[in-house]
Amino acid sequence: MTCLLWIHFFLILVLKNSSAEFTILSSCKSFCGNVSIPYPFGIGNGCYLNHWYEINCTEISSRKFIPFLRKINKEVVQIDLPSPIKPEEDSSLYGSLRIKTNIASMGCSGGHGQNLEEILNFTGTPFTISNKNNLMAFGCNNKATLTNVEPRIIGCISTCGTFDPWLYTLMDAFLANTTCVGNECCNASTPTEGRYVIGVKIESIHGNNPREGCNVAFVTDEYGQPSLWRNRTDSRRLHALKYATVHLKWEAMATNDSFKESLGCRDYFEDSNTTNPCYCDWDLPTQIRCACIYGYEGNPYIKNDCKDIDECKKRKDGRPEVCVNSDQICLNTPGTYQCVTKKRVSIGLSVLMVGVGIWLYIFIKKYRKTKRREKFFKRNGGLLLQQQLDSREGYVEKAVVFSSKELEKATESFSVNRVLGHGGQGTVFKGMLADGRIVAVKKSKLVDQDKVEEFINEVSILSLINHRNIVNILGCCLETEVPLLVYEYIPNGNLFQLLHEEDDHTLITWELRLRIAIDTAGALSYLHSAAASPIYHRDVKSSNILLDENYRAKVSDFGTSRSIRVDQTHLTTAVIGTTGYVDPEYFQSCQFTEKSDVYSFGVVLVELMTGEKPFAFQRFGENRTLVTYFNLALKEKRLYDIIDARIRNDCKLGQVMLIANLAKRCLNLNGKKRPSMREVWSQLESSRHGDLHTEVEVLSSDDDDDDD
Repeated sequence: MTCLLWIHFFLILVLKNSSAEFTILSSCKSFCGNVSIPYPFGIGNGCYLNHWYEINCTEISSRKFIPFLRKINKEVVQIDLPSPIKPEEDSSLYGSLRIKTNIASMGCSGGHGQNLEEILNFTGTPFTISNKNNLMAFGCNNKATLTNVEPRIIGCISTCGTFDPWLYTLMDAFLANTTCVGNECCNASTPTEGRYVIGVKIESIHGNNPREGCNVAFVTDEYGQPSLWRNRTDSRRLHALKYATVHLKWEAMATNDSFKESLGCRDYFEDSNTTNPCYCDWDLPTQIRCACIYGYEGNPYIKNDCKDIDECKKRKDGRPEVCVNSDQICLNTPGTYQCVTKKRVSIGLSVLMVGVGIWLYIFIKKYRKTKRREKFFKRNGGLLLQQQLDSREGYVEKAVVFSSKELEKATESFSVNRVLGHGGQGTVFKGMLADGRIVAVKKSKLVDQDKVEEFINEVSILSLINHRNIVNILGCCLETEVPLLVYEYIPNGNLFQLLHEEDDHTLITWELRLRIAIDTAGALSYLHSAAASPIYHRDVKSSNILLDENYRAKVSDFGTSRSIRVDQTHLTTAVIGTTGYVDPEYFQSCQFTEKSDVYSFGVVLVELMTGEKPFAFQRFGENRTLVTYFNLALKEKRLYDIIDARIRNDCKLGQVMLIANLAKRCLNLNGKKRPSMREVWSQLESSRHGDLHTEVEVLSSDDDDDDD
C-alpha cells in the first residue's frame, strides 16, 4: 500500500508541475484594510472577474481603508472562499460574504428620520441571503416582521414587562446567557436560504405611540454574540450604529463558460477517481461554484491554486501534529497523509526510485520519438510544403499534412491485413481516418533526398488537380523516414485485375472497356494540357487505372510523375517504368515526353482489345511483349484472331478496327508521329458515337516502316 502511495504521489506531482497555472495581475491588492479580498473579487482593473466582484477600497481617514462592493454599494466586512470538501460529503460549494445593511427603526429620533422598513434586494446578482441570519427586534411593544417571504409569516414581538420587579430580576438573570425571548428583545429564525429579496418591517403593537421609546429591528448573523443583545434596554445604542451585519452566499457568475473550462476542475457529481484537487458545480455554465478538495487549500477560482496541505509539518515547538510514535514517520500524500514505519519508508523509497527510472525511460523514449518525427518532417520538406499550402489563396480545399500517429491509427500500424497492393513505388494500405473517411495510404520506398524539393512541389501541384477520372490526393505525412501519401479510396480494384484475374466475364464487356479507355484518355489529356502546369504520368499501365463503384476509371499512382514548365518539351531522367509499357524511344534517349505517356496508353488499348498481359512468357520468342504480338497480327491481317474471346462475339468489329488503328498510331516508334492525348481522347469519343457499320482498314506493320 505504501509503495503505491509513493508512486501515486510522484505521478501527481509531475502532472501538477507540467500544467500552466492561471495567473492574475501581480499588482493586484489582496487586502483592503484588514479585509482579505480573494479572487474573483478584486481591487482595480484586471483584478476581478467582472463588475459584480469589483471592490472599491475607500480611505475614510488617515491609513484607514474600508472595502465597498461597488455594484451594490455595500460595505464589506468579510469575504470567505468555500471550505474544502470531502468527495463523499454533500457540502455547499458557495462562498460567504458579510456586508453591512441599514436597520429599521421607529421612535428613535423624535418622530423624524424613521425607517419603518428596510429591503435587501439582490435579484440578478451572484449573491443570495443565507439561513445563518436571524430577525432581531429591540424595544417596548415592538412588532418586527419579515416581508417578501410569503406565504410564510415570520416575525417576533418584544414587550416591556409589568410584573413584580423581583420576578423580572430573577427571569432576567436566568435568561441572560441564553437568548432574547420577548422581554425588550425578541428574535426569529429566518429560513431564507437561496432568497434574493428580503425585507424587515417594524411597527408598534399599540399603534404609533411615542411613549414606547426607541424601537429597532434588523436581520443579522450576529445573533450568537450575546454582547449584541445582553443589554436589552439600550436600543438607542443599536440605532446609533446605523447598520447590522448580514451573511450572504456567493458564486462565480461569468459571461460565458470559458472561465469554468479554464479552471480544469472536475464536475462535482463525477466519479471521485481524479487528480484534479478541486470540484465545480453549476446551475448554468455561467454560474459556477467551486471548492478545493479536502486536504487541499487555496483559491479554486484560480487554476491550479488548490495546493496540498502538508499535514506532516511540525509545530513551532518541533513536535509533530500527527504520527507521534517514535518509530513512525509521517508521509505526506496528496490530500492526506500516512503514518508508516521507517522500514516501510525505505522500501517505499526504493520503489519510488524504480518508478522514477521507468518514468524517465518512457519520457526519454517519447522525447526521442518526437524529435525523430520533427527531423523527418524537416528532411522530407514539411516546412516547404506547409509554406506552399498556406500561400494558396482562393482554393477551398488544400492537401492535409497528416501526423504519423493519425495514419498509424488509421491503418492499424500498417497491418498486413490492410494491404491493398504492392507497386513499383511502394505499398498501398487501406485506412479509416478519425472522421470515418476510407482512404488509401501509400507507403513509398526510399526517396532521393536530393529531390525532396521536387517531391514537395509535385504533392503541392497534384493536390490542386480536380478531375473526375483522377484519384484525388488528400494529403501526406512527412514525419516518417519515407513520405506517406493519402488518396481517396477506390473500391473496385484496378483494370489489370479486371482483365486478367476476374472470373465473372459478364463484367468485362466491350462497352465497359471502351468507356474505361475514354475515361483514362480524358484524364491523361487533362494532365498534359488542361492542368495548371503540364504533368507527365510516366507510369501509365492497367494496374494504375483504378475502378470506382460504377466501374468508372480513375488514374492513380503519381509516384514517378513530373510537372514541367509550359515551354519545356521533355524531361531527362533515368529510365523508370514497367516492362511492356515503356516507350522504346524514351528507353534509348532517357528523354521523357508527353508522347511517352501516349505510347504506354497505346499498350493499354491493345490490352483492352486482346485481354492479353503486356508481357507473358507463355508467348514464344519476340511475341512475349504484347506490342510485338499485336504488330505481328496486324502484319498478317489477323486482328480478329487476337480479339479477346470474351468479347469477340459481342463487340462491334468496325469500332474495334478504329481502336486498333488508334493503338497502332500510339505505338509508333517515332514519338513525333504519335497523336497527342487530346487527339486520342477525341477519337475515342468519336468512335463511341460514330457510324460503325462500315468496314475500316487497319494499318499493317509495313505502314509503320514507312513512318520511320
